[in-house]
Amino acid sequence: MPDTRNDLMTTIVSLCKRRGFIFQSSEIYDGLNSCWDYGPLGVELKRNVKEAWWKAMVTTRRDIVGQDASILMHPRVWEASGHLQGFTDPLVDCRECRSRFRADHLEDTKTCPKCGGELTDARKFNLMFKTFMGPVEDRSATVYLRPETAQGIFVNFLNVQQASRLKLPFGIAQTGKSFRNEITPGNFTYRTREFEQMEMEFFCYPQDDEHWYEYWKNERFNWYIKNGIRNENLRLRDHEKDELAHYAKACVDVEYKFPFGWNELEGIANRTDFDLKKHSEFSGKTLAIFDEESKQHIFPYVIEPAAGADRATLAFLVDAYAVEGEGKNKRTILRFHPALSPIKAAVLPLVKRDGMPEKAEKIYNDILDNGIATFLDINLSIGRRYARQDEAGTPYCITVDSQSMEDDTVTIRRRDNREQFRVNAGSAVEQIRKELKEAGA
Repeated sequence: MPDTRNDLMTTIVSLCKRRGFIFQSSEIYDGLNSCWDYGPLGVELKRNVKEAWWKAMVTTRRDIVGQDASILMHPRVWEASGHLQGFTDPLVDCRECRSRFRADHLEDTKTCPKCGGELTDARKFNLMFKTFMGPVEDRSATVYLRPETAQGIFVNFLNVQQASRLKLPFGIAQTGKSFRNEITPGNFTYRTREFEQMEMEFFCYPQDDEHWYEYWKNERFNWYIKNGIRNENLRLRDHEKDELAHYAKACVDVEYKFPFGWNELEGIANRTDFDLKKHSEFSGKTLAIFDEESKQHIFPYVIEPAAGADRATLAFLVDAYAVEGEGKNKRTILRFHPALSPIKAAVLPLVKRDGMPEKAEKIYNDILDNGIATFLDINLSIGRRYARQDEAGTPYCITVDSQSMEDDTVTIRRRDNREQFRVNAGSAVEQIRKELKEAGA
């Protein structure tokens, strides 16, 4: 029997290219392994995912602020954090076909899963990308592309705390690019060498760490539900002791049921006071803060929800995908939450005559002027245009027809149930705003 899960992933990858969500990077040069470009719909979807995260984590909270640290940082940062010594994966090579694998992902570490050849002994492979700053390529000029955004938050901890006059407990959030030289990237945009993170470090009193750990587990799990992921496709998985990172007291993953299996979307970790103490030790400048209650300097504990923007975007894509009907009535739908939909509304004249395109363009411009992402779709039959918008995940379509030219009304169609109703053309913008608000967008 065919592997329907792989078939689904192949179908989604094809849809992403056809509709302009995601393209293979450098495709005209046969592509670059594990690198992807976001097209017109994809960049809007991913931007909406990041904005939904930022709204939940920063904009609507009093206890979290944002920052944007540099990608390039002093090399000592990565020495203090343990990345230079411990950020490694076990690498093995096949002596026959020359394929490379992560040893910890193999059941048999002696035999190649591709050709059956003999595998080499495992050796450590550091995942950080190395480059040089300045014109001379020597050891003194070595810098690294950051493998995570978190360290930029830790080294700026006192700067942000003093500038914002924040008191415990509080958080610092950041989104941005990170880079990991993965041995075996794959599964479309799930595991790549260049990716975008959404991380927050929540600083709290050491005695309150378990309370805040539980709090952020629930908050982050429910964020995915709120934004459209079906509950049955999400789960929390606690790390076993032998899985924990060297800095972690506890860690749990929010996992999603992708077509290729259950995999991590986000990790919530109790990092204790490891990072602040290490950077204090290596820099010679204490990152402890004065606690007015105990009248002493303390190193806060840190709870870290760390999510991948690309992984989250892929999960929302997969979860939104649906096919309804058969034969001529078959349609593909992306049921995005309206807050995430790349296009909120499409305006469609029924035909390209009788003043309908002009009226449709006026409504289109009115919606744009109100800051709502919209699209004017004129070509092809109305049925095919509805289908095209369903595939793009557009929640609402506004149709200008012959009745519109008589009584100045238009039809609004809801994507998910194909329900249609008429409103005055002049109130179409307000109706879309109302629909979006009621949907939580």
